[in-house]
Amino acid sequence: MKGLPEERTIRLAQYIIEENATVRQAAARFGVSKSTVHKDITTRLKKLNSVLYEGVQQVLRTNKQERHIRGGMATREKYRAQAEARQRRA
Repeated sequence: MKGLPEERTIRLAQYIIEENATVRQAAARFGVSKSTVHKDITTRLKKLNSVLYEGVQQVLRTNKQERHIRGGMATREKYRAQAEARQRRA
């Protein structure tokens, strides 16, 4: 989603809050870079809408606290899939 930065910023913020999404998920959903999402929701949003800004910051804090868990789960899934592939070949 290209277009007006202000409009994009508000839509990104609403999406992140409604879906409890990460910056990476929001970037993929809207077709922009993670850097763009981060700049929009930290710099632009603070100037545009302080209520949305606080909501997004709360979601981002939660995501930051949980990221080590998500990373561990992704690694676990990767090795499980590799083990299954080895078993199928054997």
